Amino acid sequence: MERIQLSAPCLFGLEGILASELRRMGAEDVRPDNGRVDFSGDLNMLCRANLGSRFAERIQIELGRFPAKTFDQLFEGVKRLPWEQWIGKKDAFPVKGWALDSKLFSVPDCQSIVKKAVVERLKQKYGIGWFEETGAVHQIQFSIHKDEAALFLDTSGAGLHKRGYRPAANQAPIRETLAAAMADLAHIRGYSRVYDPMCGSGTLLIESALIALRIAPGLGRHFAAEKWEGISQEIWRSERQRAIGMIIRDNEFEAFGSDIDAHSLELTLENAHRAGVKDRIRVQQRDVRDFVPEGEKGTVLCNPPYGERLLDMKEAEDLYRILGRRFVKKEGWSYYIISPHDQFEQLFGSKADKRRKLYNGMIKCQYYMYFKDGRPAKKSGTVRG
Repeated sequence: MERIQLSAPCLFGLEGILASELRRMGAEDVRPDNGRVDFSGDLNMLCRANLGSRFAERIQIELGRFPAKTFDQLFEGVKRLPWEQWIGKKDAFPVKGWALDSKLFSVPDCQSIVKKAVVERLKQKYGIGWFEETGAVHQIQFSIHKDEAALFLDTSGAGLHKRGYRPAANQAPIRETLAAAMADLAHIRGYSRVYDPMCGSGTLLIESALIALRIAPGLGRHFAAEKWEGISQEIWRSERQRAIGMIIRDNEFEAFGSDIDAHSLELTLENAHRAGVKDRIRVQQRDVRDFVPEGEKGTVLCNPPYGERLLDMKEAEDLYRILGRRFVKKEGWSYYIISPHDQFEQLFGSKADKRRKLYNGMIKCQYYMYFKDGRPAKKSGTVRG
């Protein structure tokens, strides 16, 4: 098959690191955009991105883009696209999407038009008048932005942030893709020692371990396109074997989690076991007020309560002051904290050495980074992993 146009939606702020990740995987023509990264590749790349991307929310096949100011333009544009390359006679093809800043603003009407256009195209290609839609699901997704329509097929099914290791979580868990980005931006490596003194269900620790051990985040789950007839099971098997072959377990990585809540620690260990990294994670019931940066090195990742879903604002602000007292600058130690509070640095007690805008869902946050002498801690010499 020829090169496929692919697209990977992501949380705002992650476009750059997602683009770099896709390039490392071998993707071609990588183009970051707002909230997504477009790229191209073959069927192996489609499978590889699903299995291996830590930052994408899903992997989509882009069928085409065209102007759509009227329903007629939308219908004819959709009908011209090669749906039969992917959708079989018995396959299901539900439609969903969104419209913004466009003349076509009624999403239900647009859904209906897209569905009718795809049906008409497939009727002509297959010579049948009715589709039972009992086969594999090919989710059609459309967007209409500023009068331009874009049509996609979703290959992932459940969002890629659903790794499969976290069936249960605490009250306000961080999204796995965001946790992975925080760990990546903190330069987690195979020699790192990671700490989370408010670990909740352990997502930051687990994503750090997956990065350090080079475990593909999608190895523990399945994807919608695995059931498609147009993608050989041999491709999926070969890409899974490729991902397994990249795992590195002979390194020094360790992670330490603490929390005031004993149930959270139980969740952390359960989730770590499902993720295959329990042997690298230790937990201890402890208040963050008792945290002390002990040892020669450490990387602290922290997602403190925001005062929106957990705690009230005053309690959250008091907590930021406590963190400022406990997270002392020390050679070999660095601290990475995500927060939406505009006055975080003042409450914490010092200006970050670096910061970056990230989104936790729809909440705009800043990722505050503190290093000794303004630099992340590094280990000298050559270290595998």
